[in-house]
Amino acid sequence: MFRTSLACLMTVCAATGWPPAQAADAFAVDSPWMTGDWSGLRTDWLQHGVDIKMGYTGESASNLRGGYNRHDHVTRYADQFNLGADIDLEKLAGWNDAAFSVSLTNRNGENINEKISDPRATGLGSTQEIQGRGSVTRLSELWVSKGWFDDALNIKAGRFAVSDDFAVEDCLFQGLAFCGSQPGNYVNSIYNGPISQWAARVRYRLNSELNAQIAAFNVNPSDLDNDNGFKLNGSGTHGTLFPVELVWAPKVNQLPGEYRIGYYYSTANAPDVYKDETNQPAALTGNDYRSNESRHGFWLVGKQQLTSVNGDSSRGLTLTASATFQDRATTPVDSYQKVSLVYKGPFDARPTDTLGFGIARVHASSLFLRNARTANAASGLSYDDLGFVPEQHSEIATELNYGIQATQWLNVMPNVQYIKNPDGVREVQNALVVGLQVQSQF
Repeated sequence: MFRTSLACLMTVCAATGWPPAQAADAFAVDSPWMTGDWSGLRTDWLQHGVDIKMGYTGESASNLRGGYNRHDHVTRYADQFNLGADIDLEKLAGWNDAAFSVSLTNRNGENINEKISDPRATGLGSTQEIQGRGSVTRLSELWVSKGWFDDALNIKAGRFAVSDDFAVEDCLFQGLAFCGSQPGNYVNSIYNGPISQWAARVRYRLNSELNAQIAAFNVNPSDLDNDNGFKLNGSGTHGTLFPVELVWAPKVNQLPGEYRIGYYYSTANAPDVYKDETNQPAALTGNDYRSNESRHGFWLVGKQQLTSVNGDSSRGLTLTASATFQDRATTPVDSYQKVSLVYKGPFDARPTDTLGFGIARVHASSLFLRNARTANAASGLSYDDLGFVPEQHSEIATELNYGIQATQWLNVMPNVQYIKNPDGVREVQNALVVGLQVQSQF
């Protein structure tokens, strides 16, 4: 069966006898794909477990007021293309509870935070979550998973990101503070997509609502290099990251929810943000910052749909809240908290549009702040001096957006973001940014 299915896929089903589908034309409003159904081919593939993924996300941002260069009102644009396939190996090859995924990601563009933030400061956030990790094509996924005992036990292995399975959050905003797995935004042992790592994950279903999972991820900073987008060997490995998580998915008043609590431990060495090898302030001694043998942290994520519309649970208000806490001695951001509300289908005539609002606090480590204060006290410099080290506290990010589901394959989301103390630097004027996100499935 596997050989037959594989031959069918490789020959574009020319002689398979798969039944023809009702093919959607390119640019059809009710098609899930901009390029259409390829004369029914894509629907046929889906029926046999092959889901071709081709997508695009573009994000523009313009600062209307404030920021480090408060009079420099500029616009920046960043985008991402992805190409891949999710394959249900049970449908395609008869392997029970098995799946395979492969994807490539290409990112380009610039971030407006380079204009609204003090360039001497360590970045705490971004108004364009899609920007980052270099303008390069990367292998983002290459993994296989297999389940046993009716998928109660599931093992996944290959190359994937921590954010694919742990501390997972929806991304219905443009600001980074409201998108994806937050530990990966601040801890350099944890890589969010599009960076993939060699990893293995084991998940066990304790009951119909509760899962437990643990994984081991190879920590290899060389994976971040632009020249290593397709690197598969383990040279440059610094250690291993071990995340563990409980995921509870209850229904409250017949409405879905998901609650996660997790912990991570990394064996990779991490530089201290304050002390040298003699436990003295490195900013005073001039010595290198000491290397810590490990780092750890934990997270909490809760998402609950609160309302429906006339019994239709595909519409309604969903509340999401999350918090992460990192090792303050090794991570410039030691804590993060967020609350967001998203209403899907705010109008009867627009049942798939979304209205979203969120507020997040990104807090710099007290030791990281102490290091800057120590350096500035020793140098005697003030903020306007070139060698001054910015003293970073907390950044407060807010976003209001409206997602227009123009077609099944096109979403356009204008948004307004207000950043208080960009990168936690109180001397930088609060910034008002307008953005536009465009997402399309080809």
